[in-house]
Amino acid sequence: MTATTTIAARLHPELRALRREIHADPELGNHNPRTQARILEALAGLDLEISTGTSLTSVVAVLRGGGETTGTRPAVLLRADMDGLPVIEETGLDFASSTGTMHACGHDLHVAGLVGAVKILHELRDQLPGDVVFMFQPGEEGPGGAAPMIAEGVLDAAGRRVDAAYGLHVSAAQAPFGVWWGRPGTMMAAADRCAITVRGRGGHGSQPHNTADPVPVACEIAIGLQTMVTRQFHIFDPVVVTVGKIAAGTKENIIPDDARLEATVRTFSDATHSSIPERITRLATGIAEAHGMTVDVDYERGYPVTVNDPVEYEHVRDTVTELFGADRYTDLPYPLAGGEDFSFVGRHVPSAFIFISTYPGDDWASAPTNHSARAMFDDDVLADCAALLAEVAIRRLRRG
Repeated sequence: MTATTTIAARLHPELRALRREIHADPELGNHNPRTQARILEALAGLDLEISTGTSLTSVVAVLRGGGETTGTRPAVLLRADMDGLPVIEETGLDFASSTGTMHACGHDLHVAGLVGAVKILHELRDQLPGDVVFMFQPGEEGPGGAAPMIAEGVLDAAGRRVDAAYGLHVSAAQAPFGVWWGRPGTMMAAADRCAITVRGRGGHGSQPHNTADPVPVACEIAIGLQTMVTRQFHIFDPVVVTVGKIAAGTKENIIPDDARLEATVRTFSDATHSSIPERITRLATGIAEAHGMTVDVDYERGYPVTVNDPVEYEHVRDTVTELFGADRYTDLPYPLAGGEDFSFVGRHVPSAFIFISTYPGDDWASAPTNHSARAMFDDDVLADCAALLAEVAIRRLRRG
């Protein structure tokens, strides 16, 4: 065992208690005052430089290492998100949320794991040849907390730009308990939203020739988007466009004036992410004009592509295998289609982001996934999460 794993094992009971306290009381968006207060309480008494956000309830803590270094003093960043989801929990846990919100994506474990890493590194601070910035971030599930924290200076909190940044994410399914996974390069998709409103002319359902019916045009656009995906983009640089909502009309014999589609758009490269709004607008406009109608396209940029720096990814993967064994790690063959606002951090500094499976049973392949009201996350992984984050920081600082 290493010093980090030994300390993590000792800290595990208090990390589990913190996780369960946070799990029972989730908060949404960028306003997480109760979670912020619990983080500040957990860090109280430690030799840290702590600041809180002005535009959001974030927490930034800087730990100054006491180890000797030569040249420019290195600095690294460790990040955890802290917000929940508007989901009514159905896990049956004795510490389940009863507030109508839920930590259905495991951010409660992320917070507890990072608190553990803070405490491990604090005990070992005299050996650290550099500084560590701890980023506790609200709003990952929306509207996004990473970008505001970057604007408020989190990447420069140590007095200079951090050399690298690391984050992890728990998973309620996908792999056996305790298995880590990731990949170099593109790790997760860019996630955008698109709303298309077809403007027609309503009337009686028995006389469509006297109207401009927007409903079949909206349906044609929905189908056309799928054809566009398969015919305008390279098969090895994929696009996912899912129309999750279509709304039109009030009664079966009334042709409405308008029809509206809402879609999520996932892309896996900056080039495709850049070109997709124009292509969707062109297709929707063309189909509508062919039927004598117009469209309004409201395209909303979300999180960019999450990209793992190859060097920093290899550093994290090697640390996992050395701490826990090669059988505890697997390389993903392809990116995940989910979005993650840690991607904004990776736009500024080399970074790596990996996952760990936390499902507490053998039927992980059929287990409810993240964001499900029944998603289960075993907090026995907390010691491993804390130890890994701490060890990654130590080794990266020693690398300079």
